[in-house]
Amino acid sequence: MQTRRVKYAFWLVGIIAALLIVWYLWLSKGTPPGQPALRSLTQNNLDLFKHDFNSSAGDEVRLVLLLSPT
Repeated sequence: MQTRRVKYAFWLVGIIAALLIVWYLWLSKGTPPGQPALRSLTQNNLDLFKHDFNSSAGDEVRLVLLLSPT
């Protein structure tokens, strides 16, 4: 009887962890106040990205993070 409760507790923890991961990765797409919204980089908006990236102030640190599913 005790092992059955432990098994259900592990399942419950696993389901809650999976739901939290899904929420974090797909449902919380907001950005902090003052930061532009996140965008996907495509051929259509590459020139706009280059302009925005190069027009920032000279002493600011800039970072480009490229993520790929493969």
